[in-house]
Amino acid sequence: MPEIGENVRRILSEVPDYVEVVAAAKARTADEVLQVVEAGIRVIGENYIRDTRVAQSLVGQRAQWHFIGRLREHDVRLATLDLFDLIQSVSSISLAQRIDEKCSALGRRMPVLIEVNSGREPQKTGVLPEAAEDMVRQIASLDNVQVLGLMTMGPLGPSQDLYRPCFEETRQLFIHIETLAIPRVAMRHLSMGTSDTYRVAIEEGANMVRIGSGLFGVR
Repeated sequence: MPEIGENVRRILSEVPDYVEVVAAAKARTADEVLQVVEAGIRVIGENYIRDTRVAQSLVGQRAQWHFIGRLREHDVRLATLDLFDLIQSVSSISLAQRIDEKCSALGRRMPVLIEVNSGREPQKTGVLPEAAEDMVRQIASLDNVQVLGLMTMGPLGPSQDLYRPCFEETRQLFIHIETLAIPRVAMRHLSMGTSDTYRVAIEEGANMVRIGSGLFGVR
């Protein structure tokens, strides 16, 4: 699919150099994942463990691997954690504790982003913005988990007015936590925006965006 390479080159030329483009590879084939990597993508975001194993068998360590989907506590196993360089969707303290427990057995410290439910949507996971600081402080006490920033989805809709305020609030929260200088917390990544919203997310301060159909094409 030559358009994958064209899409990657267009988006990489469009976004600022400081913005990391994560290829959101949900339900994409291993060959498609390989194509985006060969075109210049350095980070693959996966939603499913099985898909990750298949894609890694072809791509290997030519890219970093982030988990960007909903992670349930019972899915946190040694073999699962060993697949990923970073987990973007830590949505609760109990999930972080489970990751900490399993990473202790692996002898590694897992970098994570805290998922913020910036739209305050009851059907979505993630910590509410007003509770995020406390959650970061609690997770910072875990020996085998390191907070490296925040992630948010924001409500999708036809108008930028719906999600721009959510991105703005998450950026302000990111800056606030950064200024606190919490020990063992390094606020490096602000992951906001998808194929439909990444331009606004970058305007509002994102330095990491998760793009699926914009890279791979519409299914």
